[in-house]
Amino acid sequence: LHNCPQEEIKTVVALAAGCYGAAVLAVGAQAPDFRAAATDGRELSLSELSAAPVVLYFFPKAFTPVCAHETARFRDNFAELSALGAHVLGVSPDPIETQCDFGRQQRVQFPLLADPDRLICSSYGVLWPLLPRARRVTFVLSEARRVELVLSHEFQVSKHLDGVLNHLRRRTG
Repeated sequence: LHNCPQEEIKTVVALAAGCYGAAVLAVGAQAPDFRAAATDGRELSLSELSAAPVVLYFFPKAFTPVCAHETARFRDNFAELSALGAHVLGVSPDPIETQCDFGRQQRVQFPLLADPDRLICSSYGVLWPLLPRARRVTFVLSEARRVELVLSHEFQVSKHLDGVLNHLRRRTG
């Protein structure tokens, strides 16, 4: 780009920034409802879950080392997350067959959701510009489905679970 006129560079940057649209949902925002195929065999929607906090974590791609590590951390702490009253859902743009294989391999006790059309990822603002991948973002949603916490760390995945547990412990007193 160093040989391009400044106006062309600004246009490329603007197009890249606008690709896939919205910014990550902020604390206080109403969480968009969705319906997606889940690894437990049902079509799951956010609005159908019982009135409890929801931990909704987005990951880029099943079977990659960092995503496997992050998912294993949620799996290994699922009992405490449940004891704190939270539903746990993992979402990636992978197809349902891949999510099912990944969930079996990781032995998860919670649903993983397939978002191959990237509608959920897009509505939560977690798509990378110019890439068909989700960013690594975790949300804690209230019973009223408002965003209470947003965590975004691509490589420090331990911070996601640690932040979620700290938040849920504080809210339950």
